[in-house]
Amino acid sequence: MPVPWFLLSLALGRSPMVLSLEKLMGPQDTARCSPVSLGHWEDGDVLCLPGSIVSAPGPVLVPTRLQTELVLRCYQETDCDLCVRVAIHLAVHGHWEEPKDEDKFGRAADPELEEPRNAFLQAQVVLSFQAYPTARCVLLEVQVPAALVQPGQSVGSVVFDCFEAALGAEVRIWSYTQPRYQKELNFTQQLPDCKGLEVRDSVQSCWALPWLNVSADGDDVYLVLDVSEEQRFGLSLYWNQIQGPTKPWWHRNLTGPQTITLNHTDLFPCLCIQVWPLEPDSVRTSVCPFREDPRAHRNLWRAARLQLLPPRGWRLDAPCSLLAEATLCWQAPGGGPCQSLVPPLYQANVTVNKTLELPLLNAHPNLCVQVSSWEKLQLQECLWADSLRALKDDLLLVETRGLQDNRSLCALEPSGCTPLLSKASTRAARLGEQLLQDLQSGQCLQLWEDELRALWACPMDKYVHQRWALVWLACLLLASVLFLLFLFRKDHVKGWLRLLKEDLRAGAAATARAALLLYSAEDSGFERLVGALASALCQLPLQVTVDLWSRRELSAQGPLAWFHAQRRQTLQEGGVVVLLFSPGAVALCHEWLQDSASASASAPHGPHDAFAASLSCVLPDFLQGRAPGRYVGAYFDGLLPSGAVPALFRSVPVFSLPSQLPDFLGTLQGPGAPGPGRLGERAKQVSRALQPTLDQLLQALGDPGGPGGGTRDGT
Repeated sequence: MPVPWFLLSLALGRSPMVLSLEKLMGPQDTARCSPVSLGHWEDGDVLCLPGSIVSAPGPVLVPTRLQTELVLRCYQETDCDLCVRVAIHLAVHGHWEEPKDEDKFGRAADPELEEPRNAFLQAQVVLSFQAYPTARCVLLEVQVPAALVQPGQSVGSVVFDCFEAALGAEVRIWSYTQPRYQKELNFTQQLPDCKGLEVRDSVQSCWALPWLNVSADGDDVYLVLDVSEEQRFGLSLYWNQIQGPTKPWWHRNLTGPQTITLNHTDLFPCLCIQVWPLEPDSVRTSVCPFREDPRAHRNLWRAARLQLLPPRGWRLDAPCSLLAEATLCWQAPGGGPCQSLVPPLYQANVTVNKTLELPLLNAHPNLCVQVSSWEKLQLQECLWADSLRALKDDLLLVETRGLQDNRSLCALEPSGCTPLLSKASTRAARLGEQLLQDLQSGQCLQLWEDELRALWACPMDKYVHQRWALVWLACLLLASVLFLLFLFRKDHVKGWLRLLKEDLRAGAAATARAALLLYSAEDSGFERLVGALASALCQLPLQVTVDLWSRRELSAQGPLAWFHAQRRQTLQEGGVVVLLFSPGAVALCHEWLQDSASASASAPHGPHDAFAASLSCVLPDFLQGRAPGRYVGAYFDGLLPSGAVPALFRSVPVFSLPSQLPDFLGTLQGPGAPGPGRLGERAKQVSRALQPTLDQLLQALGDPGGPGGGTRDGT
C-alpha cells in the first residue's frame, strides 16, 4: 500500500555494508537509501512481470548488484522468524545527448533547455522475492539529483527490511526497473536451518527439533539422533541430485534417541539426511555430510554405468551428478590405448541419467566413449560391445581442409597421425596411394565432418589378403610336395606328419586356443549376455565358437550333429568346452540325471538349443571321468547361486563371472596364459564389456538393486 514520501540520507559512491545478525521488532516492513529520495513503495498489488527491454531515453537509474543479509523479525523476544534483508545497489546507465555545434550558441541562453540537467533521475525499481510456497513483489520509487551523478557512476543503494522465509528454504530474488532497460538481476540463496544458526532459543519451531551427529568407526558410519525418549520424528535419506529432482532412498518414523548404522558402501557424495519432528508445520533440517568423503566418490564411480544406445546415443547413469569429461576415441584391434578423436562431446559437467547423441554421421564398432575425472579414465564403452561384433581391422583417416579446396590426409596409428604418401615405415605410409584411391572411389565410410575436418574409416582386409596370397601359394606347393613324398614313402612320412601335427596343435593351443560355449537358450536377454561374453573373449587369443554365430549351420545340420562336429574339432585342436550354467540349464541337467529318456521326450526345446542336444554326450564324459581337462564350468553373478551347480559337474573347475574372471581366463588359455598382470588387464576388459548387459538382465528379472542392500537401525 502507498506510504507518504520521506527522504533518506545516503552518501554518493559505493559503501560496503557490514551487517551483523540483529533482531527487528514488530511486523512492519521498512526501506532506506541514500541521497536517493524514496517516493513511496507498494506491496501486494504489484505485477511481477519484467516486460521487454527498451532503449533508455537518456541517463536512467538501474540496479547493478543484489546483496542479502539474514535477520530475525521478532514479535516477542522468544517468538521470531527468519527474515531476508535485501540491498539493491544503483548506478546511472546512459548519458545526456550533447547539442550540435551550430545550436550551442542559440540554446545556451534558454533556461528551459538546461532543465533536464537540473532535474531528478527517477526510477521504479521492482524487487521480486520467491520462497516456496510464498512470493512477494515490492515497487520502490527512487530519485536522485541529475547534476550530482555521471554516467556509469554508482549512486549508493536501497535497503529493504525484509522478506520472511522458512528455515532451510531456497529463496530467489530478482530486481529490475519499470520499464526495463537491461537484463534483470537475479540471486539464489539456500537459507540455513536450525542447526546452521544460533536461533534455537528465538525460533519456536526449532525448540523440538531432533539434533543429528554423524560419526565413523572403521567401515561403518553412525547417525546419532539426540532427542528425548517420548519425541517422535521423521528421518529420510535421499539423493540430492543437481540435475533433476531429489531421489528418496530410505524413510522411517522413529521415537526417542536412535543410532542408525550405514555401511561405507552406502555412502555417496549426494547422500543427504533430513530430520524433522512429527508435528504440524515443523521445520526440517537437512545435511549432506559426505560431499568430500573419498569413499563416497569411489562408490559413485563404481555405481556409474556408461551405455551406448543404438543408433548413435549414449547415456551415463549414476546416483549423483558427476564432474567429468566425455570424449570420443578410436580403439584399434590388438589392444593398446583408445586414441582420442576430434568430434567434441560435453567437456564438463556431464549430464547423468539423460540420453545424449553422438555427433556422428555413421556408427563404427571401433568407436568408443571415454569418461574421465581429474584427468583419470573412469569409464569406457565401445560400440562393438553392444553390437555383438568384434573390432574391425580398419584404418582411420583424418582429413584436414584448408583454403581453396586444399586438403591433407593422415592415418591414425599408435605412433600418431601419419601423413599419407610419406616415407615413414608404417602400414599407412606403405599403402598411401591405395588408401587415397579407396577414399576417392567411395570405399571408405565417413564417420564425421565439419567445415574444416572429417573422419573416414577405410577397410584393410583386402590388403591383408594380398599380403598373404604368396604365402598361401607357397603352402599349397609345399602341400603338393609332401603329398608326393607320402605316396612314395608312406610309412616314414606318416610318422613325420604325426609329429608335425602334434607340434602344430601345441603351438595353436599356446597362441589361440579354441573354446566352444554351450548354454541353455532361455530368453533373448540371456542370449545377449552370452553374445557379449563371446565377443569379449574374441579380443583375447581365443577361437570362440557359439551357436549364436552359426544359426544357419545349426538349422541345416541339426543341434546334435552340429554339436558333435564342433566338440570333436575343438577337442582335437586342444581346446576346451565351456558350460554356461543358468537356472534353465541346471533344470535340464537334473532332468537328464533323473531319467534321460523321459527328460528328452517330455521337454521339447527350440531348433537352435544346442545345450539340450549336447547333454547326451556331455553327461557320459562326466560320468566316465573323461571331463577334466576338456570341460570348464561357469555361471553369472546374481543369476545363479554357487551351490546350484550339480555336484557331478564340479569335477571340473567352475567359475563365477565376472568376479572370478582372471582365473577363468587363465584356465581357458591353458599353459600359454600370460602373467598375472596381463591376465588382470584382460579380465578388466572382459568385465567392462560384460557388466552392462548383466546389469540390464538382472534389472529385467526384478533384481531389487540399490546401494548397500538397505539400511540397518537400532539404538
